[in-house]
Amino acid sequence: MFYQKEVLANGVRILTQQVPHVRSVAIGIWVDVGSRDESNDQAGISHYIEHMLFKGTKHRTAKQIAEELDAVGGQLNAFTTKEYTCYYAKVLDEHFDLAVDILTDMLFHSKISEQDVEREKNVILEEIKMYEDAPDELVHDMFAKTIWSGHSLGRPIIGSSETVSSLNYRDLRSFMKDHYKPNRMVISVAGNIAHQQVVEKLSPLFGSLEGSVIDRQLAKPRHTSQVNCRNKETEQVHMVIGAPGVSLDSDLVYTVQVINTVLGGGLSSRLFQEIREQRGLVYTVYSYHSSYYDTGIFGVYAGLSRQNVNQAMELIFKEIKDIKKNGVTREELQRAKDQLKGNLLLSLESVNTHMSRLGKSELYLGKVYSPEEIVAKLNRVTVEDTQRAAARLFQPECFAMAAIGPWQDCGDLKNVLDTLKD
Repeated sequence: MFYQKEVLANGVRILTQQVPHVRSVAIGIWVDVGSRDESNDQAGISHYIEHMLFKGTKHRTAKQIAEELDAVGGQLNAFTTKEYTCYYAKVLDEHFDLAVDILTDMLFHSKISEQDVEREKNVILEEIKMYEDAPDELVHDMFAKTIWSGHSLGRPIIGSSETVSSLNYRDLRSFMKDHYKPNRMVISVAGNIAHQQVVEKLSPLFGSLEGSVIDRQLAKPRHTSQVNCRNKETEQVHMVIGAPGVSLDSDLVYTVQVINTVLGGGLSSRLFQEIREQRGLVYTVYSYHSSYYDTGIFGVYAGLSRQNVNQAMELIFKEIKDIKKNGVTREELQRAKDQLKGNLLLSLESVNTHMSRLGKSELYLGKVYSPEEIVAKLNRVTVEDTQRAAARLFQPECFAMAAIGPWQDCGDLKNVLDTLKD
């Protein structure tokens, strides 16, 4: 077996993959909580907690946390998503104990004091302002909010200035106590270290954690088909058009990956070749698919001049309709498979990728597929599969659109979208 797994009595899961030809080890502590778990007035609290765990513990100042791994050439970081939070480190194998000591100190002994929370609030508010100044990023959150109106999956991970300003250190402590439960923690380790060594090190630290087992309550979002436009004095229009996708455990997930690769997944994709290379209408155009526990989202992004919007939309829907009607060609299918397999296998040269695959797969699937199993699943995708999956994905009544650009209203975007959907 290419990975090993140990489940502690309190529900903490430890997964390891030994990579003997490297000198490094990556460790990630994954917590099954993200912005999806927040109420309206808590929006941004998961991301806020992630920040606070770097601000000092009972044993280390924030400066010491930063310096100790820097001193041995290691890396320490974290990120928050809509459905999980991860704290991770990468070090030489000889410094594994140090990485564990720092991560567990942050997780178990962070002060989260009133003074530090108020100071960091200003940092996050500046981060929100910076985000507002990046329309090519902001439009994706607008699209999620448009297609999942009123659901927590449609809210920005970072929260809003209003919600972040209202949060205090008691809120953060309470949220962490409610959600950082042993049964919602996964520790993944990959690199030049043996499974038993990892278990012997981590079991005493995590096995003593207490907390009642609380099942996660997830309400599946309902999609809405609408157009959401925002007036901003930008040089380009930034727009996303798309529809609901599939969950990570769906039988269609690999077929959808193929469709995405053919449609807009690289320089050789249909959209890039047709809209940028052949027509010169855009600088950037691509498609993407994101999967979650019980749903997904398929989007096409384009950044372009306002006068090119209608023509670009026509070309995007022309390619979508063609795949929906005919599927991809056999040549495109083989090229997409080779591209996806190449991306997968090349990424596995990094221990961080191995660690991430272990953690994310365990959270979402309760198991980890080997690279060979994934390649086999990709190889089984047929042209007919792509046609059937596209017909399910690209239903006319499911499309939504978000756009940021220099206008006073949405112009004729809604009319164009309605016409193209028919």
